[in-house]
Amino acid sequence: MATSFPTARLTVGQMRRSAGRLTAAGVAILISTAFVTVTLLAGGVIQGTTHDMVAAEYAEADVVVSIADENAFTADQIDAIAAVDGVATVQPLTGWFGDLRNGGKGGYQTFAPAPEDPRLSPLELTDGAWPATDDEVALTADLAERLEVGLGDTVTVKRTLYPEGWADSQAEDPAAELGDPEEITETLTVAGLAADPYGAYAVYGGAAVVPADTLSAWNAADPYPNTVSDLLLALDSPLDGGSIPAPLAESLSSAAGGADGGVTVDTTENVAAAKTAEQTGGQDLMFLVFVMTFAAIALLIAAMVITNTFQVLIAQRTRTLALLRCIGAGTGQLYRSVLLEAAVLGVLASVAGILVGGVLAQVALTVAPSFDLGVPLPTTITPTWQSVVLPLAVGTGVTVLAALAPARSATRVAPLAALRPSDAPSLRARSGRTRLVISLICLIGGFAALGGGVYLGMNGSTEVGLTAAVGGGSLAFFGVVLSAVLWLPRVAAVLGGLVARTGPAARLAVANTLRNPRRTAATSTALFIGVTLVTMMSTGAASARMSADSLLDEQYPYDVAVSASSPEYVEDLRSAVADTSGIASTTLVTNATVTLGDVEDSSVIAAEPAELVNVVNVPEQAGRLTEGSILLTQATADEMSLGAGDPVTVSGADGSVDLAVVITTTDALNRMITTADLARAGVPTDDTFADIWAHISGAEATTVLADVQDAVAQVDGSAYVMGPAAQAAQFRQVVDVILGIVVGLLAVAVVIALIGVTNTLSLSVIERTRESATLRAIGLSKEQLRGMLAVEGVLIAGVGAILGIVLGLVFGWAGAATVLSAMGDVRYAVPWAELGMVLAIALVAGLLASVLPARAAARTSPVAALGVE
Repeated sequence: MATSFPTARLTVGQMRRSAGRLTAAGVAILISTAFVTVTLLAGGVIQGTTHDMVAAEYAEADVVVSIADENAFTADQIDAIAAVDGVATVQPLTGWFGDLRNGGKGGYQTFAPAPEDPRLSPLELTDGAWPATDDEVALTADLAERLEVGLGDTVTVKRTLYPEGWADSQAEDPAAELGDPEEITETLTVAGLAADPYGAYAVYGGAAVVPADTLSAWNAADPYPNTVSDLLLALDSPLDGGSIPAPLAESLSSAAGGADGGVTVDTTENVAAAKTAEQTGGQDLMFLVFVMTFAAIALLIAAMVITNTFQVLIAQRTRTLALLRCIGAGTGQLYRSVLLEAAVLGVLASVAGILVGGVLAQVALTVAPSFDLGVPLPTTITPTWQSVVLPLAVGTGVTVLAALAPARSATRVAPLAALRPSDAPSLRARSGRTRLVISLICLIGGFAALGGGVYLGMNGSTEVGLTAAVGGGSLAFFGVVLSAVLWLPRVAAVLGGLVARTGPAARLAVANTLRNPRRTAATSTALFIGVTLVTMMSTGAASARMSADSLLDEQYPYDVAVSASSPEYVEDLRSAVADTSGIASTTLVTNATVTLGDVEDSSVIAAEPAELVNVVNVPEQAGRLTEGSILLTQATADEMSLGAGDPVTVSGADGSVDLAVVITTTDALNRMITTADLARAGVPTDDTFADIWAHISGAEATTVLADVQDAVAQVDGSAYVMGPAAQAAQFRQVVDVILGIVVGLLAVAVVIALIGVTNTLSLSVIERTRESATLRAIGLSKEQLRGMLAVEGVLIAGVGAILGIVLGLVFGWAGAATVLSAMGDVRYAVPWAELGMVLAIALVAGLLASVLPARAAARTSPVAALGVE
């Protein structure tokens, strides 16, 4: 092709001569496209892992059939659903709780059914076999470790057999003589060990698995059995297109009783997505927006690097381009040559970036297990067409677009420039009123849209608010960059006054920042943009971490809860829990049935306010509880047509008390009153039972939960232990993994920005060749020339970094307020350590970026420099 087309020959020749300079731009493109590739691959992995953790209980079922909470599936309905054509296996989503022990170890534990189909269980068998008979059990690894048993060992389970009609008699006539319940102990052999990769049973400290028929029999014998409201279905063949065929959906709904019975039939994917949305406030879009923002950062900075690189190349080729014009080359040929050069560079660098990104993603998945992240990750990457085509398209497209302005500059080189010395293409230009007006419009309109987006996001319109905030922030940022030539050099000169007295080189460096404002702004802009966006994302990530902690505290306000089988054991259990290592404080939470307002048989909970504040993870919410008040969530208050401060009466069998409504955002504290008010309400102690809430401090949640279960097992009477802190810790680990990836990706923007600063300073040196020679001729030494450029580089980089940090904090907080407010209260963070590191890197980057240009300037003799362009 090079021999047939003059433009192609010209392009190939120019690329060979400028291979070193093109390498810098190629590295920026490579890093950017690798960044996009890793982002797309990592986004899929993290989204899938988070989704699987939240919806672990649905395992890999094809379909979920659900019934309204007030109803329950009967055995006939389950059999009818199992008989529907196309259904391979049906498994009720249910469980049972019993006293499981190995000698003195163990306690009240959750039991799960053995799966007929492996797709219908979140547990994965790792050793042995699933239990097949009534005297077999499988244990999760953590539970087996706590019980100190392995395959072939035995454990015991205590169950209570109640006389027929016992539950009804207790509700209608507690004095009825039906006989005493009988406690029996059965021995089970450990037939298998299982893993719980997504933490489906983490909150219970693991699970014991028995045959489904055994579990059903135990449930049926319980006076208060666990009802079945969800059925997991494995089909004979996978769903085509991810949707349930209409005939199958109708058959399943009809077999279950139809929609009139509150029955819904949906794919597991849809049900799991809905549950994930409940956990994340419905903001699944957030993660995609955040990760793709990183791609935009890399591409934006890379575009500036490419533009600056081609500006340098055009400056270096001024005489060559002029000679080409003299021998007949047209402006169109020169224009096409530069763009073809950019396209070739973009394609080659983008392909290399895609390969590097894929390798980095695979290496990350390979080494991830050694860090014990606590969540299962795929072992190999799964490339998609998006992860290949998008990086190639945007890498090439951005490269060509970034070369448009330099290509136009190439066409403006006059043929006479080859015959006489001339200044290299300069960055000088007078900043006119047009720039000022446009930048002001962008700044005012952008910040107005950003503020409007924040307002909308904080008031429930997250998607609209996010769109307005991103658009407004981008417009405002463009206004800042556009106006940088007007204010950035002056700011640099003001700060430069601090170093101007150190010598003539420093004074010259400060003067240079004002003498050519456009050059100063161009040199600083790449790093300014990088630091702004890095700071924005660091601030957003830190705020997201704090907000996630706050959200988890709201959802899991207490770390451990212990429910006793009988009131007589409560104090002993509390002592055992309080003496457990890692438990900082405990409190009793009394459950009672009262008349609340006009609603009979309402439940309330009561606690001592002073103790409650020390136990829960939301002390500011617990602090609202005082004598004479009742905590209600906004939803409960709305149901009762009550508002903050309104009075409501709590009545027991022997009295009543008027309480003022206080709104709380924590569901677990809903309907909470003080123990003193509960006593004044005249509620008999026979109508109450107490749970123990405990707070963990300075210890791993899963370890403390196991220790609490062991301690409780030593107390007479059975007790049920639940550890929300264990599940919260698992979610925190996922958040930490995501933010860890964020921090790693942030470094990429700084690296690309450093390349941009180096390229722009190189152009500045080329432009000032004769100026530097003149300074050398009148007595400036090589060391002073290097020092002048070093001070200039550090000063401009420092100014860009400081202003970028300030603007990044504003954008980061605005983004956090817009995106995170849908999930709850937003916590605004200042990542001091990261900001200090960014500032230090920026200063070092400015210094290093001046090294090569300074060496080039000092190496040229004054006589030679004055004799050429």
